Amino acid sequence: MLKGIGVSGGYGMGHAVVVKRADLSYVKKEECHPDTEHRRFSEALECFYNRNTELAKSVKDTLGEKESEIITGHVMIMKDPYMLSEINKKIDEGKCAEEALEEVCDSFIDMLSSANDEFTVQRAVDVRDIKTEILSLLTGAEQVDVSNLKEGTVLVAHELTPSMTAGIDRKKVVGIITELGSGTSHAAILARAMEIPAVLGAPDATKEIKSDDIVVADGNSGDVIINPDADKKELYTRKKIEYIERRKALLRFKGMPTRTKDGIKADLFCNIGTADDAETVAKYDGEGIGLFRTEFLFMDRSGVPDENEQFEAYKKVLLVMKEKPVIIRTLDIGGDKDIPYLGLTKEENPFLGFRAVRYCLKHTEIFKTQLKALVRASGYGKLSIMIPLVTGVEELREVRKMVEDIMRELEKQSVPYDKDLKVGVMIETPSAAIIADILAGEADFFSIGTNDLTGYTLAVDRGNANVAYLYSVFAPSVLRTIKNIISEAKRAGIPVGMCGEAAADPMLIPLLISFGLDEFSVSASSVLSTRREISRWDKARADEIANRIMELKTERDVVEALGKIVNDTV
Repeated sequence: MLKGIGVSGGYGMGHAVVVKRADLSYVKKEECHPDTEHRRFSEALECFYNRNTELAKSVKDTLGEKESEIITGHVMIMKDPYMLSEINKKIDEGKCAEEALEEVCDSFIDMLSSANDEFTVQRAVDVRDIKTEILSLLTGAEQVDVSNLKEGTVLVAHELTPSMTAGIDRKKVVGIITELGSGTSHAAILARAMEIPAVLGAPDATKEIKSDDIVVADGNSGDVIINPDADKKELYTRKKIEYIERRKALLRFKGMPTRTKDGIKADLFCNIGTADDAETVAKYDGEGIGLFRTEFLFMDRSGVPDENEQFEAYKKVLLVMKEKPVIIRTLDIGGDKDIPYLGLTKEENPFLGFRAVRYCLKHTEIFKTQLKALVRASGYGKLSIMIPLVTGVEELREVRKMVEDIMRELEKQSVPYDKDLKVGVMIETPSAAIIADILAGEADFFSIGTNDLTGYTLAVDRGNANVAYLYSVFAPSVLRTIKNIISEAKRAGIPVGMCGEAAADPMLIPLLISFGLDEFSVSASSVLSTRREISRWDKARADEIANRIMELKTERDVVEALGKIVNDTV
């Protein structure tokens, strides 16, 4: 058995087809003729544009606009003026098109891969996919064709790129297994959209599995079973039937309000990274947006988006959500998110450095442009502004003053805006958690960012393999911190939400109900399952569980106790 990461739920059992990596080797010449190499590169690029434009159209027709944007994103990356100028510069220096492309792409890959943020790391995968595809066009290497496979195929590959995944015939492929990849990768997103069970990050899968082996891909647990015996085949056939039945049962929660078993209402919002993601939130029945990560508006370009461009993006989200709440986080860069044109300097410890609100308050021209676009957009829906990485009330006061100045400016210009616009803070630093009572007196709302809050509280870099085992939201110190934040918000009478990954964790949900969390913000695909989990608990039972759990002294004890409680509760 192999172990990977289950990224697309379900059970796929069938005959393996192992995809071999194409040979993209080429001979580096001492000196190439620039005119010839420019022509070769232009022809390959044109072919790349045409192929991916057609593929994006096909994906849009079969899966939807959101999924097609993964492919059009590749086209946009290769139309980036800076990337193209760097490649052409190397060709002018006498390098062949292959070498010029590889050197520039590799420099981008190295920079993006060094981030601890999975969204940024995914961009490295995108650039690697682009490099592979254009190199295959330049070298004439045989393309991997996954569109013409037999029914009942389990596809096994070193890495499944978005372009390969998008070409899969989902009527024939019943499972996907790769050696590389994560739950936030574009291949994983496409696999989920196609509802194909997928296990990524399974080491040595292409060596251990042979073509025509019978293979089971358990997209829930991440298990890969090679040539299962009769009992295992029967087990997974039964699991597949039960999984399909559970999926159907979830559909009854679509259109229902999010309530506990005893009728306490909760808000079930979604996290998004682009304006177009709002369509997916509406599709999956999200009740609002708890986190719009605006930094993605600033990425993959050569300059800061102007006020009108930002305004149109924020306005689009508000119009799609139709008066449902939309919480937009101001620019959160630095740490693991570098945007080259913003001129961030290398720091010894970027996570404790010049980032997020600290950067914005020092670059007021950039920040004011964003705030003005947000205030203008507030006239089109129920918008709230959230400030990231707050450590003291001074930062909140300074942002509030800027917002108030902008409001007065728009008032003079007779520009409409929401005069009741809310400004809240993201509680993700121990400092903010400790002074939650002070912040609650001046903020309109709290949103708990569990990813960073957990890392900062435990002094753990979750991207560091040596200490990643210590990273857990179930550590007693983290649970006490979360409870205190919620308590102070309730005491001050302001709403409090959670926009970290933990908001969708079935084991944490009864604790959050007991603590009094008002809003759960999750990925769009987790809406129905989270709504179901919330509906399983009443406040009295949640309080009983929380009282017991909060007395435990170790993370292991907490996880074991919660696991048993949640699994035993029907």
